Amino acid sequence: MSLFGTMKTAVSGMNAQSNKLGTVGDNIANSSTTGYKSASTAFSSLVLSSSGGNYNSGGVDTQVRYSISQQGAAVATQSSTDLAINGDGFFVVQDTAGNVFLTRSGSFTADDNGNLVNSAGFTLLGYEYTGSTPTTVINSYDGLVPVNVSANGMTATPSTSGSLTGNLSDSAPVVDAANLPSDKDATVVVDQISTLKTSVTGYDALGNEIKYDFYFSKTADNEWEVNVYDAAYASSTGSFPYSEGPLVSEPMSFDTDTKTFDLSNVVIDDPNNETSITIDLSSMTQFAATNSTMEQGKVNGNPAEQVQSISITADGTVYATYAKSSARALFQIPLADVASPDNLSVLSGNVFQTSAESGVVTLGFAGQTGFGSIASKQLESSNVDIATELTEMIQAQRSYTANSKVFQTGSDLMDVLINLVR
Repeated sequence: MSLFGTMKTAVSGMNAQSNKLGTVGDNIANSSTTGYKSASTAFSSLVLSSSGGNYNSGGVDTQVRYSISQQGAAVATQSSTDLAINGDGFFVVQDTAGNVFLTRSGSFTADDNGNLVNSAGFTLLGYEYTGSTPTTVINSYDGLVPVNVSANGMTATPSTSGSLTGNLSDSAPVVDAANLPSDKDATVVVDQISTLKTSVTGYDALGNEIKYDFYFSKTADNEWEVNVYDAAYASSTGSFPYSEGPLVSEPMSFDTDTKTFDLSNVVIDDPNNETSITIDLSSMTQFAATNSTMEQGKVNGNPAEQVQSISITADGTVYATYAKSSARALFQIPLADVASPDNLSVLSGNVFQTSAESGVVTLGFAGQTGFGSIASKQLESSNVDIATELTEMIQAQRSYTANSKVFQTGSDLMDVLINLVR
Protein backbone atom coordinates (compact mmCIF):
# COMPACT_ATOMS: atom_id res chain seq x y z
CA MET A 1 0.00 0.00 0.00
CA SER A 2 1.36 3.40 -0.94
CA LEU A 3 0.94 6.45 1.31
CA PHE A 4 0.79 8.54 -1.84
CA GLY A 5 -2.06 6.31 -3.05
CA THR A 6 -3.88 6.83 0.24
CA MET A 7 -3.54 10.60 -0.08
CA LYS A 8 -4.75 10.52 -3.69
CA THR A 9 -7.73 8.42 -2.65
CA ALA A 10 -8.56 10.99 0.02
CA VAL A 11 -8.31 13.79 -2.55
CA SER A 12 -10.63 11.82 -4.82
CA GLY A 13 -13.10 11.53 -1.96
CA MET A 14 -12.91 15.26 -1.20
CA ASN A 15 -13.48 16.10 -4.88
CA ALA A 16 -16.48 13.78 -4.96
CA GLN A 17 -18.03 15.38 -1.87
CA SER A 18 -17.31 18.82 -3.34
CA ASN A 19 -19.37 17.84 -6.38
CA LYS A 20 -22.15 16.69 -4.10
CA LEU A 21 -22.04 19.96 -2.18
CA GLY A 22 -22.13 21.79 -5.50
CA THR A 23 -25.38 20.08 -6.56
CA VAL A 24 -26.86 20.71 -3.11
CA GLY A 25 -25.95 24.40 -3.38
CA ASP A 26 -27.52 24.67 -6.85
CA ASN A 27 -30.68 22.93 -5.68
CA ILE A 28 -31.11 25.19 -2.67
CA ALA A 29 -30.39 28.30 -4.75
CA ASN A 30 -33.03 27.25 -7.32
CA SER A 31 -35.64 26.00 -4.87
CA SER A 32 -37.92 28.87 -6.00
CA THR A 33 -37.11 28.64 -9.73
CA THR A 34 -40.17 27.76 -11.83
CA GLY A 35 -39.87 24.30 -13.36
CA TYR A 36 -36.36 23.69 -11.99
CA LYS A 37 -35.29 20.04 -11.84
CA SER A 38 -33.05 19.04 -8.95
CA ALA A 39 -29.55 17.67 -9.49
CA SER A 40 -28.03 14.79 -7.55
CA THR A 41 -24.58 13.19 -7.36
CA ALA A 42 -24.16 9.47 -7.98
CA PHE A 43 -20.97 7.83 -6.62
CA SER A 44 -19.12 4.89 -8.17
CA SER A 45 -15.92 3.22 -6.97
CA LEU A 46 -12.60 3.23 -8.80
CA VAL A 47 -10.76 -0.04 -7.95
CA LEU A 48 -7.09 -0.74 -8.71
CA SER A 49 -5.81 -4.29 -9.00
CA SER A 50 -4.08 -5.65 -5.91
CA SER A 51 -1.81 -8.70 -5.52
CA GLY A 52 -0.74 -10.76 -2.54
CA GLY A 53 -0.84 -8.82 0.65
CA ASN A 54 -0.48 -5.43 -1.03
CA TYR A 55 -3.60 -3.30 -1.41
CA ASN A 56 -3.68 -0.48 -3.94
CA SER A 57 -6.22 2.11 -2.93
CA GLY A 58 -8.37 3.41 -5.77
CA GLY A 59 -10.83 6.24 -5.43
CA VAL A 60 -14.33 7.38 -6.17
CA ASP A 61 -15.96 8.82 -9.27
CA THR A 62 -19.12 10.94 -9.48
CA GLN A 63 -21.81 11.51 -12.05
CA VAL A 64 -24.35 14.33 -11.88
CA ARG A 65 -27.93 13.34 -12.60
CA TYR A 66 -31.09 15.43 -12.99
CA SER A 67 -34.60 14.39 -11.94
CA ILE A 68 -36.18 15.90 -15.06
CA SER A 69 -39.01 13.38 -15.19
CA GLN A 70 -40.05 14.17 -11.59
CA GLN A 71 -42.85 16.76 -11.63
CA GLY A 72 -42.93 19.67 -9.21
CA ALA A 73 -46.02 20.84 -7.38
CA ALA A 74 -48.50 23.15 -9.17
CA VAL A 75 -48.87 26.69 -7.85
CA ALA A 76 -51.87 28.90 -8.71
CA THR A 77 -51.31 32.34 -10.27
CA GLN A 78 -53.47 35.17 -11.64
CA SER A 79 -52.05 35.31 -15.18
CA SER A 80 -53.79 33.37 -17.96
CA THR A 81 -50.46 33.04 -19.79
CA ASP A 82 -48.81 31.24 -16.87
CA LEU A 83 -48.79 27.59 -17.94
CA ALA A 84 -48.02 24.31 -16.22
CA ILE A 85 -47.87 20.81 -17.69
CA ASN A 86 -49.67 18.13 -15.69
CA GLY A 87 -47.97 14.95 -16.84
CA ASP A 88 -45.36 14.25 -19.50
CA GLY A 89 -44.09 16.76 -22.02
CA PHE A 90 -42.17 19.98 -22.47
CA PHE A 91 -42.90 23.38 -23.98
CA VAL A 92 -40.96 24.15 -27.15
CA VAL A 93 -39.15 27.51 -26.95
CA GLN A 94 -36.47 29.40 -28.82
CA ASP A 95 -33.83 31.97 -27.89
CA THR A 96 -33.18 35.29 -29.63
CA ALA A 97 -30.89 33.53 -32.13
CA GLY A 98 -33.63 31.10 -33.16
CA ASN A 99 -32.14 28.03 -31.42
CA VAL A 100 -34.84 25.64 -30.22
CA PHE A 101 -34.99 24.15 -26.71
CA LEU A 102 -37.36 22.31 -24.38
CA THR A 103 -38.52 23.60 -20.99
CA ARG A 104 -41.03 23.09 -18.20
CA SER A 105 -40.81 26.74 -17.17
CA GLY A 106 -44.16 28.20 -18.23
CA SER A 107 -44.05 31.68 -16.71
CA PHE A 108 -44.90 33.39 -20.01
CA THR A 109 -45.74 37.06 -20.49
CA ALA A 110 -46.18 39.10 -23.66
CA ASP A 111 -43.15 41.18 -24.68
CA ASP A 112 -43.31 44.51 -26.55
CA ASN A 113 -44.00 42.62 -29.80
CA GLY A 114 -46.77 40.50 -28.28
CA ASN A 115 -44.73 37.26 -28.23
CA LEU A 116 -45.05 35.05 -25.15
CA VAL A 117 -41.64 34.99 -23.43
CA ASN A 118 -40.79 33.23 -20.15
CA SER A 119 -38.74 34.61 -17.26
CA ALA A 120 -35.49 33.30 -18.79
CA GLY A 121 -36.12 35.13 -22.08
CA PHE A 122 -37.17 32.14 -24.21
CA THR A 123 -40.07 32.57 -26.66
CA LEU A 124 -42.91 30.02 -26.70
CA LEU A 125 -43.49 28.31 -30.06
CA GLY A 126 -46.76 26.97 -31.46
CA TYR A 127 -48.74 26.30 -34.63
CA GLU A 128 -51.01 28.92 -36.13
CA TYR A 129 -54.60 27.75 -35.68
CA THR A 130 -56.23 26.64 -38.94
CA GLY A 131 -59.24 24.73 -37.64
CA SER A 132 -57.62 21.31 -38.02
CA THR A 133 -54.96 19.51 -35.99
CA PRO A 134 -51.47 20.29 -37.40
CA THR A 135 -49.37 17.40 -38.64
CA THR A 136 -46.33 16.92 -36.40
CA VAL A 137 -43.03 15.41 -37.53
CA ILE A 138 -40.71 13.27 -35.38
CA ASN A 139 -37.45 15.05 -34.53
CA SER A 140 -38.49 18.21 -36.37
CA TYR A 141 -39.86 21.63 -35.40
CA ASP A 142 -41.13 22.54 -38.87
CA GLY A 143 -44.15 24.84 -38.89
CA LEU A 144 -43.63 26.24 -35.39
CA VAL A 145 -43.80 30.02 -35.00
CA PRO A 146 -43.69 32.36 -31.98
CA VAL A 147 -47.02 32.51 -30.14
CA ASN A 148 -48.12 36.14 -30.49
CA VAL A 149 -50.99 37.57 -28.44
CA SER A 150 -50.53 41.22 -29.33
CA ALA A 151 -53.42 43.43 -28.24
CA ASN A 152 -51.99 46.59 -29.76
CA GLY A 153 -53.37 46.31 -33.28
CA MET A 154 -56.88 46.05 -34.64
CA THR A 155 -57.91 42.77 -36.18
CA ALA A 156 -60.79 41.76 -38.43
CA THR A 157 -61.77 38.40 -39.86
CA PRO A 158 -63.92 38.20 -43.02
CA SER A 159 -66.92 35.88 -42.91
CA THR A 160 -66.62 32.65 -44.88
CA SER A 161 -69.31 30.35 -43.49
CA GLY A 162 -72.51 30.27 -41.49
CA SER A 163 -75.70 28.34 -40.94
CA LEU A 164 -79.46 28.71 -40.66
CA THR A 165 -81.74 26.37 -38.74
CA GLY A 166 -85.54 26.52 -38.78
CA ASN A 167 -88.82 25.11 -39.98
CA LEU A 168 -90.71 25.90 -43.20
CA SER A 169 -94.39 25.19 -42.55
CA ASP A 170 -95.84 22.30 -44.54
CA SER A 171 -99.29 23.94 -44.35
CA ALA A 172 -98.13 27.30 -45.75
CA PRO A 173 -100.04 28.56 -48.85
CA VAL A 174 -98.30 28.80 -52.22
CA VAL A 175 -97.02 32.25 -53.22
CA ASP A 176 -98.23 33.72 -56.51
CA ALA A 177 -95.44 33.64 -59.10
CA ALA A 178 -95.70 37.39 -59.67
CA ASN A 179 -94.92 38.07 -56.01
CA LEU A 180 -91.91 35.81 -55.56
CA PRO A 181 -88.82 37.50 -53.96
CA SER A 182 -86.69 36.44 -56.92
CA ASP A 183 -87.89 39.66 -58.62
CA LYS A 184 -86.25 42.65 -56.94
CA ASP A 185 -89.23 44.85 -57.91
CA ALA A 186 -91.96 42.40 -56.89
CA THR A 187 -94.65 43.16 -54.36
CA VAL A 188 -93.70 40.69 -51.66
CA VAL A 189 -95.86 40.13 -48.62
CA VAL A 190 -93.69 38.87 -45.78
CA ASP A 191 -96.28 37.12 -43.65
CA GLN A 192 -93.74 34.73 -42.05
CA ILE A 193 -95.93 31.85 -43.29
CA SER A 194 -95.89 31.57 -47.08
CA THR A 195 -92.88 33.91 -47.29
CA LEU A 196 -90.48 33.89 -44.37
CA LYS A 197 -87.83 36.58 -43.93
CA THR A 198 -84.74 36.44 -41.70
CA SER A 199 -81.40 38.23 -41.77
CA VAL A 200 -77.81 37.41 -40.87
CA THR A 201 -74.82 39.70 -40.42
CA GLY A 202 -71.37 39.00 -41.83
CA TYR A 203 -68.12 40.96 -42.14
CA ASP A 204 -65.82 41.90 -45.00
CA ALA A 205 -62.01 41.86 -44.87
CA LEU A 206 -61.94 45.31 -43.25
CA GLY A 207 -64.43 44.38 -40.56
CA ASN A 208 -67.40 46.23 -42.07
CA GLU A 209 -70.80 44.74 -41.25
CA ILE A 210 -72.80 43.27 -44.12
CA LYS A 211 -76.46 42.40 -43.56
CA TYR A 212 -78.03 39.78 -45.80
CA ASP A 213 -81.81 39.34 -46.06
CA PHE A 214 -83.04 35.75 -46.60
CA TYR A 215 -86.49 35.05 -48.09
CA PHE A 216 -88.01 31.55 -48.10
CA SER A 217 -91.17 31.30 -50.26
CA LYS A 218 -93.39 28.30 -50.98
CA THR A 219 -93.80 27.76 -54.73
CA ALA A 220 -95.67 24.40 -54.71
CA ASP A 221 -96.25 21.41 -52.47
CA ASN A 222 -92.89 20.42 -50.99
CA GLU A 223 -91.24 23.09 -53.16
CA TRP A 224 -89.64 26.29 -51.86
CA GLU A 225 -87.39 29.03 -53.14
CA VAL A 226 -84.65 30.85 -51.22
CA ASN A 227 -83.50 34.34 -52.23
CA VAL A 228 -80.73 36.38 -50.62
CA TYR A 229 -80.33 40.17 -50.92
CA ASP A 230 -77.81 42.66 -49.63
CA ALA A 231 -79.84 44.72 -47.14
CA ALA A 232 -77.88 47.84 -48.10
CA TYR A 233 -79.91 47.97 -51.36
CA ALA A 234 -83.33 47.59 -49.71
CA SER A 235 -85.96 50.33 -49.83
CA SER A 236 -86.56 52.70 -46.95
CA THR A 237 -88.93 50.14 -45.45
CA GLY A 238 -86.09 47.63 -45.21
CA SER A 239 -87.54 45.32 -47.82
CA PHE A 240 -88.81 45.45 -51.43
CA PRO A 241 -88.10 46.87 -53.84
CA TYR A 242 -84.31 46.37 -53.87
CA SER A 243 -82.10 48.48 -56.13
CA GLU A 244 -79.99 45.41 -57.00
CA GLY A 245 -81.04 41.84 -57.74
CA PRO A 246 -80.65 38.82 -55.45
CA LEU A 247 -77.20 37.42 -54.72
CA VAL A 248 -78.76 33.95 -54.43
CA SER A 249 -81.93 32.54 -55.99
CA GLU A 250 -82.25 28.77 -55.59
CA PRO A 251 -85.14 26.24 -55.51
CA MET A 252 -85.50 23.85 -52.55
CA SER A 253 -87.30 20.51 -52.83
CA PHE A 254 -88.40 18.63 -49.73
CA ASP A 255 -88.11 14.83 -49.74
CA THR A 256 -90.98 13.41 -47.69
CA ASP A 257 -89.15 10.10 -47.25
CA THR A 258 -85.87 11.43 -45.88
CA LYS A 259 -87.47 14.53 -44.35
CA THR A 260 -84.71 16.70 -45.78
CA PHE A 261 -84.29 19.40 -48.42
CA ASP A 262 -82.16 18.75 -51.48
CA LEU A 263 -80.40 22.12 -51.04
CA SER A 264 -77.85 21.63 -48.27
CA ASN A 265 -76.16 25.02 -48.56
CA VAL A 266 -76.08 28.24 -50.55
CA VAL A 267 -73.03 30.30 -51.48
CA ILE A 268 -73.32 34.08 -51.28
CA ASP A 269 -70.83 35.46 -53.80
CA ASP A 270 -70.88 39.20 -53.15
CA PRO A 271 -68.67 41.14 -55.60
CA ASN A 272 -69.60 44.51 -54.08
CA ASN A 273 -68.19 43.55 -50.68
CA GLU A 274 -65.62 41.07 -52.03
CA THR A 275 -66.92 38.24 -49.86
CA SER A 276 -67.96 34.65 -50.43
CA ILE A 277 -69.97 33.04 -47.61
CA THR A 278 -71.29 29.48 -47.56
CA ILE A 279 -74.51 29.14 -45.54
CA ASP A 280 -75.39 25.64 -44.31
CA LEU A 281 -79.12 24.85 -44.71
CA SER A 282 -78.89 21.12 -44.00
CA SER A 283 -80.80 21.46 -40.71
CA MET A 284 -83.87 23.11 -42.26
CA THR A 285 -87.10 21.14 -41.75
CA GLN A 286 -90.66 21.10 -43.08
CA PHE A 287 -93.22 20.15 -40.45
CA ALA A 288 -96.85 21.10 -40.10
CA ALA A 289 -96.14 23.88 -37.64
CA THR A 290 -98.46 26.85 -37.47
CA ASN A 291 -95.73 29.25 -38.52
CA SER A 292 -92.38 28.99 -40.20
CA THR A 293 -89.84 29.99 -37.58
CA MET A 294 -86.12 30.59 -37.89
CA GLU A 295 -84.62 29.14 -34.71
CA GLN A 296 -80.95 29.90 -35.15
CA GLY A 297 -78.63 31.68 -37.53
CA LYS A 298 -74.93 32.37 -37.24
CA VAL A 299 -72.02 33.52 -39.40
CA ASN A 300 -68.33 33.46 -38.55
CA GLY A 301 -65.96 36.43 -38.78
CA ASN A 302 -65.57 39.46 -36.57
CA PRO A 303 -65.48 43.26 -36.93
CA ALA A 304 -62.32 45.33 -36.52
CA GLU A 305 -61.60 45.39 -32.80
CA GLN A 306 -58.85 44.93 -30.27
CA VAL A 307 -58.05 41.85 -28.23
CA GLN A 308 -59.45 42.19 -24.71
CA SER A 309 -58.01 39.07 -23.08
CA ILE A 310 -56.22 35.80 -23.78
CA SER A 311 -57.22 32.34 -22.58
CA ILE A 312 -55.50 28.97 -23.06
CA THR A 313 -57.40 25.69 -22.84
CA ALA A 314 -56.21 22.31 -21.52
CA ASP A 315 -55.39 21.11 -25.06
CA GLY A 316 -53.11 24.12 -25.62
CA THR A 317 -55.39 26.20 -27.87
CA VAL A 318 -54.80 29.94 -27.46
CA TYR A 319 -58.01 31.99 -27.71
CA ALA A 320 -58.36 35.76 -28.05
CA THR A 321 -61.48 37.42 -26.63
CA TYR A 322 -62.72 40.59 -28.32
CA ALA A 323 -64.90 43.46 -27.18
CA LYS A 324 -67.93 42.55 -29.30
CA SER A 325 -67.44 39.25 -31.09
CA SER A 326 -66.86 35.74 -29.79
CA ALA A 327 -63.48 34.30 -28.86
CA ARG A 328 -61.25 33.24 -31.74
CA ALA A 329 -58.53 30.56 -31.75
CA LEU A 330 -55.10 31.95 -32.65
CA PHE A 331 -52.53 29.23 -31.94
CA GLN A 332 -52.21 25.65 -30.77
CA ILE A 333 -49.34 24.96 -28.38
CA PRO A 334 -47.65 21.57 -28.92
CA LEU A 335 -45.83 19.49 -26.33
CA ALA A 336 -42.53 17.70 -26.94
CA ASP A 337 -41.25 14.52 -25.31
CA VAL A 338 -38.29 12.15 -25.52
CA ALA A 339 -37.83 8.50 -24.59
CA SER A 340 -35.50 9.26 -21.63
CA PRO A 341 -36.13 12.76 -20.24
CA ASP A 342 -33.61 12.35 -17.40
CA ASN A 343 -30.83 12.09 -19.99
CA LEU A 344 -31.56 15.44 -21.64
CA SER A 345 -28.71 17.96 -21.62
CA VAL A 346 -29.35 20.70 -19.07
CA LEU A 347 -28.49 24.27 -20.09
CA SER A 348 -28.69 27.69 -18.47
CA GLY A 349 -32.12 29.28 -18.39
CA ASN A 350 -33.83 26.10 -17.21
CA VAL A 351 -33.95 24.63 -20.73
CA PHE A 352 -32.99 21.26 -22.16
CA GLN A 353 -31.56 19.85 -25.37
CA THR A 354 -31.65 16.34 -26.73
CA SER A 355 -28.61 14.10 -26.32
CA ALA A 356 -27.58 10.72 -27.68
CA GLU A 357 -28.95 9.08 -24.52
CA SER A 358 -32.27 10.95 -24.38
CA GLY A 359 -33.59 9.89 -27.77
CA VAL A 360 -35.23 12.01 -30.46
CA VAL A 361 -38.00 14.53 -29.92
CA THR A 362 -41.62 13.60 -30.58
CA LEU A 363 -44.18 16.39 -30.89
CA GLY A 364 -47.84 16.02 -29.98
CA PHE A 365 -50.66 17.88 -28.26
CA ALA A 366 -51.92 18.01 -24.72
CA GLY A 367 -54.38 15.25 -23.95
CA GLN A 368 -53.03 12.86 -26.56
CA THR A 369 -51.56 9.51 -25.51
CA GLY A 370 -48.14 10.03 -23.95
CA PHE A 371 -48.65 13.73 -23.24
CA GLY A 372 -50.02 15.55 -20.23
CA SER A 373 -52.49 18.43 -20.12
CA ILE A 374 -51.82 22.17 -20.02
CA ALA A 375 -53.13 24.16 -17.07
CA SER A 376 -53.55 27.92 -17.41
CA LYS A 377 -53.04 30.20 -14.38
CA GLN A 378 -50.68 27.65 -12.87
CA LEU A 379 -46.92 27.21 -12.67
CA GLU A 380 -44.85 24.12 -11.92
CA SER A 381 -42.63 24.80 -8.93
CA SER A 382 -39.15 23.39 -8.39
CA ASN A 383 -39.03 19.72 -7.39
CA VAL A 384 -36.34 20.48 -4.79
CA ASP A 385 -37.05 19.31 -1.24
CA ILE A 386 -35.17 21.62 1.15
CA ALA A 387 -35.18 19.14 4.05
CA THR A 388 -33.58 16.47 1.85
CA GLU A 389 -30.97 18.92 0.55
CA LEU A 390 -29.98 20.03 4.07
CA THR A 391 -29.58 16.39 5.08
CA GLU A 392 -27.44 15.72 2.01
CA MET A 393 -25.35 18.79 2.82
CA ILE A 394 -24.61 17.56 6.35
CA GLN A 395 -23.66 14.11 5.05
CA ALA A 396 -21.39 15.60 2.39
CA GLN A 397 -19.76 17.91 4.93
CA ARG A 398 -18.98 15.07 7.31
CA SER A 399 -17.71 12.82 4.50
CA TYR A 400 -15.51 15.66 3.23
CA THR A 401 -14.11 16.14 6.76
CA ALA A 402 -13.43 12.41 7.09
CA ASN A 403 -11.60 12.33 3.75
CA SER A 404 -9.54 15.34 4.81
CA LYS A 405 -8.56 13.45 7.97
CA VAL A 406 -7.35 10.53 5.84
CA PHE A 407 -5.29 12.98 3.78
CA GLN A 408 -3.92 14.61 6.94
CA THR A 409 -3.00 11.23 8.43
CA GLY A 410 -1.20 10.23 5.25
CA SER A 411 0.67 13.52 5.30
CA ASP A 412 1.71 12.96 8.94
CA LEU A 413 2.98 9.47 8.11
CA MET A 414 5.00 10.94 5.23
CA ASP A 415 6.59 13.34 7.73
CA VAL A 416 7.48 10.35 9.95
CA LEU A 417 9.20 8.60 7.04
CA ILE A 418 11.13 11.70 6.10
CA ASN A 419 12.24 12.22 9.71
CA LEU A 420 13.63 8.63 9.85
CA VAL A 421 16.52 9.60 7.56
CA ARG A 422 17.48 12.70 9.54
